[in-house]
Amino acid sequence: MANLTLAVDGETLRKARIRAMQRGTSVNALVRDYLSRLAGESQAAEGIAEFQAAVGGAGASSEPAGRTWTRDELHER
Repeated sequence: MANLTLAVDGETLRKARIRAMQRGTSVNALVRDYLSRLAGESQAAEGIAEFQAAVGGAGASSEPAGRTWTRDELHER
């Protein structure tokens, strides 16, 4: 892991420390998380990409041309 030095005004840092404390984390962790999301490496983004890849090949569609069933067929008893 690489180190990064930032210059930020005192008031911004004070508010960031308060916000981090309220969230039970550190300013360092908040910045690291922000940079990861900015770079597109967040766990949520990875999860969404995996989900889209999984359902993309399912062949399911709600568009009329994509349906292979009718409403009545779904509700047959």
